[in-house]
Amino acid sequence: MKKVYVGLSADLIHPGHINILKEAKKLGKVTVGLLTDKAIASYKRLPVMTYEQRFTVVNSLKFVDEVMCQTTLDYTENLKKLKPHFVLHGDDWKSGPQKEARSKVIKALKQWGGKLIEIPYTKGISSTKLIEATKEIGITPESRRIKFKRLLRSKELLRIIEAHNGLSGLIAENAFIKKKGTKIEFDATWASSLTDSSVRGKPDTESVDLSLRLGTINQIFEVTTKPLIYDGDTGGNIEHFGAKINSLERLGVSGIIIEDKTGLKRNSLYGTSVKQTQDDPVFFSNKIKIGKKSQITEDFFIFARVESLILGKSVDDAIERALMYAEAGADGIMIHDYIKNPKNIFEFCKLIRKRNYSGTIIAVPTTYNHVKEKQLIDNGINIVIYANHLLRASYPAMQKAAEKILKFSRSQEVDKDICSIKTILEKIDKH
Repeated sequence: MKKVYVGLSADLIHPGHINILKEAKKLGKVTVGLLTDKAIASYKRLPVMTYEQRFTVVNSLKFVDEVMCQTTLDYTENLKKLKPHFVLHGDDWKSGPQKEARSKVIKALKQWGGKLIEIPYTKGISSTKLIEATKEIGITPESRRIKFKRLLRSKELLRIIEAHNGLSGLIAENAFIKKKGTKIEFDATWASSLTDSSVRGKPDTESVDLSLRLGTINQIFEVTTKPLIYDGDTGGNIEHFGAKINSLERLGVSGIIIEDKTGLKRNSLYGTSVKQTQDDPVFFSNKIKIGKKSQITEDFFIFARVESLILGKSVDDAIERALMYAEAGADGIMIHDYIKNPKNIFEFCKLIRKRNYSGTIIAVPTTYNHVKEKQLIDNGINIVIYANHLLRASYPAMQKAAEKILKFSRSQEVDKDICSIKTILEKIDKH
């Protein structure tokens, strides 16, 4: 019997998939190469269903004889193993992110005389559009929280951007560009203590209480579906930390980042120009342990932020603290610095990996913003947080508008600098 190969994401089985599989079955034994979450996330959104769930669905279809794992968008490895007589695919991959994969399939098949058969695209059916339509149903706290864990496992770098209210949450949720047919977007939002206090006209000194900050998160969650990471400052009193974790978990927050400073918390970007005190690493490790023991689920992340570089200490000091926090149960390490040269950040990443640390590393390149994401990836960084940029973008625009109205005694001159009311209303109404 002749061998037939069909590569599928199969996040949502629809008539287009069935049509391809039906045609494949007419030709022989059908093997489905099921793309992993990581393979799918490399060129579009993370699939709604996990690989295991999709495997169960595809493996039960009557037109499918076997399912094998396809770990990349490139079919070549699987095709060389199987050497199928035919590969079937919809004809919609002649352009976009799968165009290169198509060329490689044709090249591979030539080696043993195989044939590519392209089935006409089933019009009116789009998995992506069907999945997008499900957003109207909403998202539960559990599914939002779990999504972050899956993203972290599936993507080489997660992009997170700050949101400080519902409108900025909508911008973070929907902002995207396309590069070579691949959709580039933010994976999650960041509930920054700096921006949360700034929008209230308060200093960034851990002065905004938890209940007010939970209100901000609720605003964001009402209009978004993406995961959210909470800026927990120092984590507060060790006696209250467990209860804080529980409050965030119940709401659907995916994780918290706490920093190893004590006393009156001051913004880290002040560096050594203001008095800041680093916490005792043993005490801070105990705070992490308490947080981990307090978790309701295994899907919540506690990340430890190491402030050694901020306070002018050595990379070695940062590494020793980071390893202690990881031993205490921290799910990842955020390494921070206030200088423009990222050499210490990258040195930290290199040396801690040599110490067999395989966990998550988070960077916040506010000051070293000339560094491209590819450089972060190359240095072993897993998450990048753009920590305050939406608020900072809005401030000069508001300042300029206010001054122009005062200058001209009317608002007409401001019109060219601002969006229309209709633009904002449409953004909100669309949601």
